[in-house]
Amino acid sequence: MTVVLALRCTDGLVIGADTQITENDRGMSYPAQKLHALGSHAAWGGSGARGVLNDLAADLHESSGTVLEATDVGRALQARTLPILRHHYDNFIEDVPGESLGATPSAYVLAAGYTRDEPWMVEINPTGLVSRYEDIGFHAIGSGAPMAQQAGALLAHFRMVKRPVRYGLMGIVRVIDALTVTSPSVGGPIDVCRVTPDGAHHLDDDEIAEAHDDVAHWQQREQETLDGLFD
Repeated sequence: MTVVLALRCTDGLVIGADTQITENDRGMSYPAQKLHALGSHAAWGGSGARGVLNDLAADLHESSGTVLEATDVGRALQARTLPILRHHYDNFIEDVPGESLGATPSAYVLAAGYTRDEPWMVEINPTGLVSRYEDIGFHAIGSGAPMAQQAGALLAHFRMVKRPVRYGLMGIVRVIDALTVTSPSVGGPIDVCRVTPDGAHHLDDDEIAEAHDDVAHWQQREQETLDGLFD
């Protein structure tokens, strides 16, 4: 199971992902990078067929400047994604003698960043459809997306979109932590990127640990408030 989610804050964006890959048809689970840099002012993550995502990672590494300089970032991402999807669709063999395939060559992409100081959040689905979410302020992809959307709804009253990026980091970390508890196939170290008009920054291990400490403090304050609610 995969989850990649993005959140808009008052002064930036946060995009995060788990790092565990599960191949049910092979009974395998292993760590893998799901979050990638997209130039200096954006990041993206994907879910679905690893072959598609690996090809897309190589392409976007080379073409990030073209994407970020485009007038319409969504269409620019679509233009890079569609040929790769079509290639894998055209070369996918559905009936392999003696094999029962559990995978398909489809993939979802979620990217977030800044272009000319304007924030954007874009999803490309397996049909090539472009969807924008910067106005909504939250989105998730992957098989863990429904649970992430539920977790996001439960945290909606904290109004993360009205708070600075440090709060957004806590929100992303808390949601992924919750999914690692409720779904054993979501796991591994959390991968998080903070994006502001000044640029994208992928958090290192110490910064992730600091975000976990902030979440623990947040939960403690919630507990204290609840304990004294009816005093």
